[in-house]
Amino acid sequence: MADQSNGKESGATLLGPVDLLVLEFPGNNFKGDIMRNLYELVAAGTIRIIDLVLITKNEANVISALNLHELGQEAIQALLALHASINQMITMEDINAIADELDLNSSAAILLYENVWAIKTKQAMLEANGKFLFFARIPESVIQEATAELATMSAQAA
Repeated sequence: MADQSNGKESGATLLGPVDLLVLEFPGNNFKGDIMRNLYELVAAGTIRIIDLVLITKNEANVISALNLHELGQEAIQALLALHASINQMITMEDINAIADELDLNSSAAILLYENVWAIKTKQAMLEANGKFLFFARIPESVIQEATAELATMSAQAA
């Protein structure tokens, strides 16, 4: 991690922002298009997959979870292009909390990934003695609502 006072690394690797993404698939309908897009993001150096867990919940409320390292050799080979770390950073506590939120007869993919694209910018900010005070992701629905309100205000002012 970088020493925030002088921007120099203290021995550990500087990381980009890390996000946790959970996608639910009602009816256990998972389409491969998502994997193709993940491959493209990894190949382009945009993200790095840190961990991936797949959860299913059947009609009887029975939950199954597979960590990336438990998928078996054939599945691991198919996912090799993702270059996932397979480090089990997503805990059983995380898995159980997410599983509680799943509808019956659905599945979820839990993806922990690093935004590699931001590392150079982060390093430049630290070298300029910048300090991270706050970071937040604003949900798309909030942006859409604010945009609609601005459009309404603009139309009323015209």
